[in-house]
Amino acid sequence: MKAISIVGPKNSGKTTLGIKLAEHFKRSGLTVAAAKFSHHGFDWKDTDTSAYAGVCDAVAGLGPSETFVHWTERRFLPDIMPLLTADVLIVEGGKTLGFLPRILCLNGDLSDGTDWLSPDLAIGSYGDETVDGVPVFDDIPALAETILEKGFLLPGMDCETCGRPDCRTLATEIVAGTVTTKACLAMHNSIEVDINGSTVAMKPFVEDIISAAIREMLRTLKGYAPGKATIRLDV
Repeated sequence: MKAISIVGPKNSGKTTLGIKLAEHFKRSGLTVAAAKFSHHGFDWKDTDTSAYAGVCDAVAGLGPSETFVHWTERRFLPDIMPLLTADVLIVEGGKTLGFLPRILCLNGDLSDGTDWLSPDLAIGSYGDETVDGVPVFDDIPALAETILEKGFLLPGMDCETCGRPDCRTLATEIVAGTVTTKACLAMHNSIEVDINGSTVAMKPFVEDIISAAIREMLRTLKGYAPGKATIRLDV
C-alpha cells in the first residue's frame, strides 16, 4: 500500500486536494482508502445508527451500497489499517503522525511558520507558499505520480529494532532517500504475515516465537525439506 498524509493550516484546501488525488487514482484503475482526522468530532444525525452508537462500543452499518464501522472510543490509525485495504491510502490531517510521508497543503494562514508541519517528512507541497527543500507541485497528475513512487506506511510501533529511537526518525531518512522501507525490520523479517493485503508488523521476539513454532511443526510433516515455505490461512 502507498500512503500519504495531507497536512496544512485550517481551511487550506486539504479535503479538496485529497478528493482530487482520490479521483485521479480511481481513474487510473487503483483502489483508494481515506482516513480523516478531526479535532471537533463528526456530525452524526439523529438516526437509528446514532442511537446504537450511544449504547454500543462499536456499530457496523451494512447497506446495499455502503458498509462502515463506528467505534465510540478513540482508536489509532494502525488499529484500523486492516479495514482500509486499498492500493493508496490518503490521510487528511494527523500532523503528529510520524510513520508516513506527507504533502504540505500550503494555502491559508501560515503566520505561525511551517515548522509545525514537519517539512522533513514532506515529499512535496501544494499551494500558494513554498518551503525550502520541499518540491512544489501545481498539477495533480505529477503529485499523484510522486505519491505512488515515494508513498509508504511504517507500522508506528516505535520498536527500535531498526536502530532508530522511533518510526518518525526512520521515516525522515526514507523521505530523504538515504534508506528504504526495508530498513524497517518489523515489516521485513524471516516471517511475513499479510491480512487482507496489509502487512502485519511484529517485533523480533514475536517473530522468533512464531517462526520457531512453525518450523518445528513443519519438520514433523512428511515431505519436509529446508527452504522457503508459503502458508495460506483464513483467519
